[in-house]
Amino acid sequence: MHQIIDEILESTRKRLPPAGKKGKVISRNFRDSISSRKERNLVPVIAEVKPSSPTRFIMKVNPQDAAEIAELMEAGGAAAISVLTEPQFFKGSIDNLNSVRHVVKIPVLRKDFIIDRSQIYEAESDLVLLIAGVLGDELNYFVDEALSSGREPLVEVHNKNELEAALSTNTNIIGINNRDLTTMKVDISTTERLAPLVSGKIIISESGISTPEDAVRMIDAGADAILVGTSIMQGDVYKKTYELVHALNGR
Repeated sequence: MHQIIDEILESTRKRLPPAGKKGKVISRNFRDSISSRKERNLVPVIAEVKPSSPTRFIMKVNPQDAAEIAELMEAGGAAAISVLTEPQFFKGSIDNLNSVRHVVKIPVLRKDFIIDRSQIYEAESDLVLLIAGVLGDELNYFVDEALSSGREPLVEVHNKNELEAALSTNTNIIGINNRDLTTMKVDISTTERLAPLVSGKIIISESGISTPEDAVRMIDAGADAILVGTSIMQGDVYKKTYELVHALNGR
């Protein structure tokens, strides 16, 4: 796997929380949030509170900032909020996640590198990201653990093999990442190749989406929703979110 990913996973192992008690969360309904927007011909957007990435620093975000940014995203019509909680490479935090979930009413996704079951219970979130390429043979176990905790697992895939592994689990949500984690290159045609292979699941297209045209292209490819971080965070948060949500206007 790519050197950056190896470094992220090594860093993640050093910050695993103690195996505390298992808390079940009463989660907000993600499927309903997606459906209600699709019914109004809106693009379901998962807007991401993303301070940084291994390749690009955006801005410093503390819990108060995170809450204010998420409120703008919600006001702009976002279907859900994704919050990065990886601290070293993405400059995220659990405190940011807690702060966001406290102020918004829509579902909140914890985006991190989950490699230990204790992380699933570490914070209250409605959804939790599980990366098929990272979890490998343990993917099925982590999906079931997340579901039993009341959280919806969003299983992220990058290629056909990972997609087949994801489809063999009980997940309701497949995230197609247009970024190849082994090369870090982005190609939004990844969604166009993989989405037709999925049926009966919510499909989310992730990475490389920055314009309304990109959004429409991903919806036309079969995505039910798009996850957008960098382009929203780098612009007027409310305006950019609104623009992507209303990308299908006039159709």
